[in-house]
This record gives sequence, C-alpha cells and structure tokens, in this order.
Amino acid sequence: MLNYEVTFIADPVLSGDEIKKTVKAYSDMLTKEGCTITHLDNMGLRQLTYPINKKNSGIYHCIEFQTDSGAIVPSMELALRRDERIMRFLTVRLDKYGVKYNADKRAGKIGKSKKTVEREEEKKKEAAKEIQVPKNADKPISLATKSSEEAPKAAAPATNDAVDLTKIEGIGPKAAEVLTAAGIVSYTDLKSKSADEIKNILSTGSSSLSHLDPSTWAKQAEYAANGEWDALKKWQDELDGGKAADSEE
Repeated sequence: MLNYEVTFIADPVLSGDEIKKTVKAYSDMLTKEGCTITHLDNMGLRQLTYPINKKNSGIYHCIEFQTDSGAIVPSMELALRRDERIMRFLTVRLDKYGVKYNADKRAGKIGKSKKTVEREEEKKKEAAKEIQVPKNADKPISLATKSSEEAPKAAAPATNDAVDLTKIEGIGPKAAEVLTAAGIVSYTDLKSKSADEIKNILSTGSSSLSHLDPSTWAKQAEYAANGEWDALKKWQDELDGGKAADSEE
C-alpha cells in the first residue's frame, strides 16, 4: 500500500458546515476509489506566510490515506485545482519514516526527548501494576470495596494542558513552537502575558518572528480559555492577520 497526505487551505469566509462538506467531499472521493482514510486533521484557522487572494489567513485541513496505486491522486488534484473553496493544496507521498512521524505526532511524542517518552511509558506500566489483580486471588478485587489506604489515588486534574496555540489568529507553527518553548502552553498562559512580553519572547526565540504583532493575542486567548469559540471566531473575522483592522503597521 502507498501512503499519501493531502493538505489544503480552505477560504476562511466559509462557514463551519461548508468546511465540513468540503472535507467530506474529498474523503468520499478517496473512499469511493478504494482508498483507506487513516487520519483526518483539522488544523484550524492559521495565518498565511503571504496573502492569497487578498486574504491573510486560511483554514487548514489534512487527509492522510492509503491507496494501492496512487492513480486517484491526479483526479483529486484536478478537483482541488478547480474548487473555488480551496486556496492552495499540497499532496505528499509518505515513506515509512513519514508515516511513523505522523503516528508519533498524533501520540504526542514529537517535541519530547527520548528520556521523557521512556519515563512516561514507565509510569504507565507502574500504574497498570498498581491496579492489577493478584493471580492467586479467589475472586477479582473491586477497587470500590478496597480501603482508602489500598485504593489508588485519583490523578489530579491537569490545569495546564498543552493546547493548539495556532488557533489564535496571527500565531503560526513557528511562533507556537517558540511560545511553547518559553513555557506558554495554554490559553491561560497566553492571556496573562502583555503584548510587549510576547514580543520579547518571539524576538528572542527567532529573529524571523520579530515582525509579528501580538497586540490581540491575549484577548483572543481569553476567549479561547473561557470556551467562547463563537465570539472568538466572530472577532477573528474582523482581524487582519491577527491585528486589529485599524492598527498601524
């Protein structure tokens, strides 16, 4: 089997339902031709490196699939090229290393050191041992009937889980990487930073990011942290590449 992934950028003016219909149309096309969809990735609204059709952002989607011959690729690309909803697209054939990279990325292993991954695997094994039923037990031990001293303690809820910072308009993959490295791994972290603090982090992390304007990022992050996604989307529609429309260059 051959492995491919096609990444396309949809027009940001499309509604959520229109985006879903677009993704389904190409997923159905691949399935109808005998392909197997291995993963659908909605990467959300992202800032473009350069304007396309006078737009500074687009909605990114990626479809990873398997096929016997790859004969469907030219037909799919022709349909994408004719589709007015699609601003850009790129089809890539994946070798075994690319397939493994995507699988590791989905498993959260990318960006972590080998020791960190091994340590997490060891913790999972230890946790499994703690709740394992003894082989010589006459009947299974119910955790509900064990004493408070014997029962395993419930894990404390995560308060700072990593999130997709690229959902904030103006933050691309490189900027998100720099912010994460600086300890900004949640919308709560981001909303607590001033524009000057964020600007300093970006400039220190990479000189290529010094031109970015983070003046709206904290407010966007506040919407995201509160789960106010509709309000965030409405405001982002009024922004220009993550900047307020009336802000100066």
